Amino acid sequence: MTTREVTMVRIYLTEGKHQYQQLMELLHDKGQMAGVTAFRGIAGFGQTGKVHSSTLLDISLDLPLVLEFFDEPSKVEKVLEDLNNYVKPGHVVSWPANVNMGE
Repeated sequence: MTTREVTMVRIYLTEGKHQYQQLMELLHDKGQMAGVTAFRGIAGFGQTGKVHSSTLLDISLDLPLVLEFFDEPSKVEKVLEDLNNYVKPGHVVSWPANVNMGE
């Protein structure tokens, strides 16, 4: 099995901040990342302790969002620099990983 080294990145957001579209454009158009996935959470809280959640009675427009992407470490480093303009410190997590390239 052949593998390739990549860097995984996870960005924690909430819908209410309206950052999602800007970040998707950055990751797709400018960064041209190999893969990006957006996850919509049902509940979450951060440093402020404010719980963002959805209930049957209240369809919240401020739910947690997670954007996750990966690519070659050098490409990701360039995008991480740009992310500082969009995301507050402490909301981006990254780690090294390997992608299975097949036989």
